[in-house]
Amino acid sequence: MGNTSLGLDENVEALLCYLFGWVTGIIFLILEKENKLVRFHAMQSLITFLFLSIVSVLINTIPFVGWLISPILWFIGLILWVVLMYKAFRGEKI
Repeated sequence: MGNTSLGLDENVEALLCYLFGWVTGIIFLILEKENKLVRFHAMQSLITFLFLSIVSVLINTIPFVGWLISPILWFIGLILWVVLMYKAFRGEKI
């Protein structure tokens, strides 16, 4: 386990980067100065979930088709969220 600025275990801090999507990604990018694994997962969380949020808003503005695609996008985001949290906890990079 590597050292972290916040004193938490590296794997726990990496997992927490995904807890509230891009918001916690930003928080951990600002707070974590030392650990490269945690910073990697914070940046990945920020990029991945901010992109999904923007795409979701844009798709929801399309009548009918957007409303049909939106639940699929939400489900993909949920699966991605769980997988990324699991991989972060195991100390893996994707």
